[in-house]
Amino acid sequence: MKIIIIGAGEVGFHTAQRLTTENKEVVVIDKQPEALKRFVELLDVQTFCGSGSSPRILEEAGIAGADMLLAVTDSDETNLVACMFTESISVGVRKLARIRDEDYFHFKPELAPTMLKIETIINPENELTKTVLNSLAVPGAEHINDFADGNIKLIGVRIEKESPVIGVRLHELRKKFGSLRFIIAAIFRNDRLTIPFGNDTINAGDLVYFVCETTQLKKVLKIFGSRTAPVHNILIVGCGNIGMKIAQEIEKQSYHLRIIEANRERCRFLAEKLNSAIVLHGDGTDKTLLEEENIRDIDMVISLTGNEEVNFLTSLLVKNMGAKRTMTRINKFAYMPIISDIGLGNIISPRLSAINSIIQHVRRGKILSSVSLKGEEAEVLEAVALETSGIVGTPLKNLNFPTGAIILAVAHGKTSIIPDGDTVIEPNDRVVILSTRKNIPRVERELMVKLEYF
Repeated sequence: MKIIIIGAGEVGFHTAQRLTTENKEVVVIDKQPEALKRFVELLDVQTFCGSGSSPRILEEAGIAGADMLLAVTDSDETNLVACMFTESISVGVRKLARIRDEDYFHFKPELAPTMLKIETIINPENELTKTVLNSLAVPGAEHINDFADGNIKLIGVRIEKESPVIGVRLHELRKKFGSLRFIIAAIFRNDRLTIPFGNDTINAGDLVYFVCETTQLKKVLKIFGSRTAPVHNILIVGCGNIGMKIAQEIEKQSYHLRIIEANRERCRFLAEKLNSAIVLHGDGTDKTLLEEENIRDIDMVISLTGNEEVNFLTSLLVKNMGAKRTMTRINKFAYMPIISDIGLGNIISPRLSAINSIIQHVRRGKILSSVSLKGEEAEVLEAVALETSGIVGTPLKNLNFPTGAIILAVAHGKTSIIPDGDTVIEPNDRVVILSTRKNIPRVERELMVKLEYF
């Protein structure tokens, strides 16, 4: 599979990194030679220096023989023009564009199927808003994802020192709480991934990912000792375009919202556009202002400025001053483990949201969604089981899945279940699968066709 990526930024790099580990042929185009140098030194990719919107560069990069174009630069216009010339040069190449300007979305129905034939338009800000709202609904979790139309949840929780599951073997948990159907999918300990077995135990400080039916979520969270109080009072620090979207969605629910914004004109704009939020002009790292706003009574502080160092410091400060939980907007991937390790809670990243959306559409088979777990060592896929798929018609205990892949949930019609060894997947069922990165190509093949061996 040949994929051409336009844009050598963080989104382009981490997308290329994932694809090359799966032995896909990747070509990267960017105008900046210094940006491309990183790709040449660290990844097995071919690079072209020039504008991705240039038909000459596209032809030199081999667009005629490509399977997919990923236009992921920071310029909406470059991405759109690249798709336009790709459609002209090589009809049939699948095209995906990263578009952030809301004005273009008013014309999305006309742009995508007619002029440009763009298969998917990704707006990472919209994905980020969904992530924030999910996190507000489950404030004790560091990671939340919905599958099977919201009937199945993937939750990542940090195990506290007083958690009742510490030292308990997983098979004993299953015996003790047999009436609750859930699967512990992965454990991150000291930033190392483990796909656990029955004899494994959970330690304090572990980041544990589990899957359960949404109706069972509160009960399963109690098993792990997670009893975080619900969120009522929210403070947003920095309210640009992303913050505005999030604030508008928050106002639709029963939260009390305050906003601190450093730009006076932006404050006036927010005050006019928002209905019930209290908008304050000031610096989110001003201790006096935070004390005046009773930071100890704030259940969730969401740091959303365009400066991730400021976001990082803001979250540290408010946590130290008594705020119960924080969400921190981060774009540099190198910062993410640090924030997680010092216990600041949720990380939100437009770039990571964009990458997850991109990878979903690169996958072979009928993939509905894709999300990477901490450190990008593993991926959770939601897919439709095709009639030809190797996972159909055989009890799960008899499938030849590799050690690093596990079926976490199955949705048959409107019914979603946490499967056991006797579960049989039928054609058109939706399945949620966790796989380590190296096993993704084999899982893709198994989703598409029956294999004699795996």
